[in-house]
Amino acid sequence: MAKEDKVVGTAEDFPRTSWERVNDKIHVWPYLTRLEFMAAIIITILLTVWSITIDAPLEEPANPSVTPNPSKAPWYFLGLQEMLVYFDPWIAGVVMPVLIIVGLMAIPYIDVNPAGNGYYCFKERRFAILTFLFGFLVLWVLLVIEGTFLRGPGWNFFMPWEKWDPHKIVALTNVNFPYLFGFREYWAQAAFGLFSIALWYATIPAWYIWRRATLVNVGFTRYALKAFLFMTMMGMVAKMFLRIAFNVKYVLVLPWLNI
Repeated sequence: MAKEDKVVGTAEDFPRTSWERVNDKIHVWPYLTRLEFMAAIIITILLTVWSITIDAPLEEPANPSVTPNPSKAPWYFLGLQEMLVYFDPWIAGVVMPVLIIVGLMAIPYIDVNPAGNGYYCFKERRFAILTFLFGFLVLWVLLVIEGTFLRGPGWNFFMPWEKWDPHKIVALTNVNFPYLFGFREYWAQAAFGLFSIALWYATIPAWYIWRRATLVNVGFTRYALKAFLFMTMMGMVAKMFLRIAFNVKYVLVLPWLNI
């Protein structure tokens, strides 16, 4: 048998192994901390100069004898005020904001990466990044913009090119979701509402269970929590669509509770 050829060259002539790349690290202090500190100083200076040179857009002093129309909350609460159009106060003001905030904070802990911690690029964290951007930009920033620029007198919806007419009247006939499918009897509506909600929460979980690799990577507990929070967030979007398109007020109608 012929002898094997010897490999000639130095370590620099060959690419590093995966183990060496993984262990190629630098300390947070002072390298990362120094950059973050400098960025914080620059942003603070910019905000200070901006606040000194530009006056805040304040209105006239409040007059208790004159109620503005529309009466709007501060901009950072307009998202909640806009949600009151589509949901009851206890859902729009308590349940949904808590679930959205807790869900967004829980993303790094329930959507774990099999490659390990510390991966923040889009390829490695596609679900986490897209979910956070959707929850923040669509379910919060978009509602704030809509409440600020598109809601006029009477909290009616106006397009940007429309004049805010204080005498505008929009006649709406709200119906329950089961009513659209011909269910008129009270208990039939309740049963159909429960079936619709159960079907909504079971659709994507069933699909992920079919893709067993996804379930194995995160584990059953993390997966169940992630699926519940994600479907609840998307259910908010679905309910808003039903309210805008079909004037649907409630999906589930029970003797003691309407959702």
